Amino acid sequence: MSKAIRIHAYGGPEVLQWEDVPTPEPGPGEALIRQQAVGVNYIDIYYRTGLYKLPGFPAVLGMEGAGEVLAVGSDVTDVVPGDRVAYSSSIGGYVGKRIIAADRLVKLPEGVDSETAAAMMLRGLTVQALLRQVHAVQPGETILVHAAAGGVGLLLCQWASHLGATVIGVVSSAAKAEMARSHGATHTIVGLEDLPGQVKRLTDGAMVPVVYDSVGKDSFMGSLDCLAPRGLMVSYGNASGEVAGVNLSALSSRGSLYLTRPTLTTFIARRELLQAAAAELFDVVGSGAVKVEVGTRLPLSQAAEAHRALASRATTGSTILIPD
Repeated sequence: MSKAIRIHAYGGPEVLQWEDVPTPEPGPGEALIRQQAVGVNYIDIYYRTGLYKLPGFPAVLGMEGAGEVLAVGSDVTDVVPGDRVAYSSSIGGYVGKRIIAADRLVKLPEGVDSETAAAMMLRGLTVQALLRQVHAVQPGETILVHAAAGGVGLLLCQWASHLGATVIGVVSSAAKAEMARSHGATHTIVGLEDLPGQVKRLTDGAMVPVVYDSVGKDSFMGSLDCLAPRGLMVSYGNASGEVAGVNLSALSSRGSLYLTRPTLTTFIARRELLQAAAAELFDVVGSGAVKVEVGTRLPLSQAAEAHRALASRATTGSTILIPD
């Protein structure tokens, strides 16, 4: 048997239940891993509340984790028992031992421990996609990053700064502003009040070529007004609620803007894409250019508390759960 956090219906943090579950056997193409750390992300909240639909109940949430391979099924050649591995974008992580498709696992290099890996896989691969594929950030560009002191935000600030960009980070408090600046943000803005006006002053009227917005409903229109003509609005999260009712004329009237809603799974759909993105992530972390901050560490049994803290925007850096 193993312990898991499961939900039997959509709802608040209280639906997260600590339960016994059987330890499964890996089938063809699968691996059984003992998890040493599990990442907590906003997408877990989206699944818990029903914003994103689950295939059925009971369900185990959690999209990223790291640990050790215990056993593999037939036809598995990518990993062997004893390998240290990590994964992202594979739901079912809030459990001590889990089955996962072996081709979704990447081997951890020396120097990257399981807690660091669980804190960075989903976020780090997301940042790689955002900065290197959705919009290839160039040296000298000025970019706008919302939630700049969050798990993804801190990685965005560091990696973009490493690429030679000037980062304007939007945060919700003075303490978070200080953290964002210490992780690569050149400028910080606290709150959303007169966001376009503040960006205009910081850029001498030029505005920015790209906005990375994980906040959603509350910041969407303000973010559009921060873009230069033909700029790109990258909406990749819904922390304040889902963006709805977008009038396409809003893009036209602001200078032929572009809008995208990327999801990581598209960018790592094939194993070779996953491996290439992970290699680049491990490289920037291994070189010290990007440091992974674990802001909150809780036992797996306290997943509900982790969800409450994340939803209240009381966290900085990454949140991880340690199987009991």
